[in-house]
Amino acid sequence: MRTLRASELGSFLFCQRAWWYQRQGVAGQNQAELANGTAFHAGHARSTKQALVLKRAALFLIILAAALAALQLLR
Repeated sequence: MRTLRASELGSFLFCQRAWWYQRQGVAGQNQAELANGTAFHAGHARSTKQALVLKRAALFLIILAAALAALQLLR
């Protein structure tokens, strides 16, 4: 017995006919829209990763500034 993936269940619940076509190997007519969506999500993922790196850099700089301020107070 073949295992169903969660994405297949989602496709089936959204549109049973589209799910059936997909299982038969028939390509959808909205390939350009799918490609645009994939490109959008890839760009969003890059932006999210960049935001995480910048957040970590900011936290590091705040901790560094606090440590330097504490050293100045101890002198």
